[in-house]
Amino acid sequence: MTQGSANEIEDLDAAKRKLPADYTPQDDDDYMGEQQKEYFRVLLLEWKRSIYAAASQTLQSLQDGPIREADLNDRASSETDWGIELRTRDRQRKLISKIDAALRRIDRDEYGYCEVTGDPIGIGRLIARPVATMTVEAQQAHERREKISRDD
Repeated sequence: MTQGSANEIEDLDAAKRKLPADYTPQDDDDYMGEQQKEYFRVLLLEWKRSIYAAASQTLQSLQDGPIREADLNDRASSETDWGIELRTRDRQRKLISKIDAALRRIDRDEYGYCEVTGDPIGIGRLIARPVATMTVEAQQAHERREKISRDD
């Protein structure tokens, strides 16, 4: 797992901990009824907020001053760490656009349904990956097609 993926999971877990404990979507609930849509809206907004909070911490660290290690090896290590941190923030910037797209789908009553087949994505998948746009099967087929076209 990459550092970016780990940070993404940590941010999502932090967002889930801030949700009210009185409701968690279940498979036997009315699929994408008002209660489920509101749960996912709050989850997505909290996730976005936690990403912005982490980004502001990175920005603050960058503004605190340049890397000034005397030893060349220490300096190289610090610069590598900063490069990884900046790539992580770039991934999260892209994730924010996916979160915004998911929020728009909630507003249009399209959230939770596969963009390829129109089938329900499933509560378990949405809890694990709230920005999912395809069912597991459609995603696997998409990845197979993508791999085949890369191999050609």
